[in-house]
Amino acid sequence: MISLAIISDIRLYREGLAEVLGRQPDVRVVGTAGNDEASVRHIVQAAPDVALLDMAMPASASVARTLGESAPGIAVLALGVPETEPHVLACAEVGAAGYVPREGNLQDLLDGVRQVARGEAHYSPRLVAVLLQRFAARSAPCEPAAERLTSRELEVVELIDQGLTNKEIGERLYIELATVKNHVHNILEKLHLRRRTEAAAWVRARRDIASVVLQDLDPLN
Repeated sequence: MISLAIISDIRLYREGLAEVLGRQPDVRVVGTAGNDEASVRHIVQAAPDVALLDMAMPASASVARTLGESAPGIAVLALGVPETEPHVLACAEVGAAGYVPREGNLQDLLDGVRQVARGEAHYSPRLVAVLLQRFAARSAPCEPAAERLTSRELEVVELIDQGLTNKEIGERLYIELATVKNHVHNILEKLHLRRRTEAAAWVRARRDIASVVLQDLDPLN
């Protein structure tokens, strides 16, 4: 039995999905939520196997990251995703285990739920290949690139990964907005990236690699 939660800011949408999916013999809907913090906490406490996340919802990327940080055991399946490379890669970058495109039907949704519940990724083979290529490209120069960033730039890119805006970063570090923009520009240029989301993904990849290295060095593992 797969325990399932549904997150969308459209009540009719989430309740309709709950009604339809709850009829499946292998699915049990344990909760629905909007995009407010209290609702997301409720989903974390329910600890479902899978969380369906409406990507058309404002702050959906932030919700996905919150779930990944607070409850890594929950597999996030992104809903309503335009089937273009940038949109799908953005889902992967925020930790979604898979996605269902806007044109997908009920069977596509059920296949995705069952697949991510088994711990598998639900992406097309072509996009999996693109993801692997991007990961390899970012992982190889990870440490040399980090050495090229100043300590302040490293602080800024970590705050970008936390979802802070340029204004919020300036307030956190007590620096002018123009200075933050300069740091962001320098970070993207040094890392050969185009977008802030790519910089956030670089931070997570660097953190994951460091974690693996530490595990390898730990004599208790």
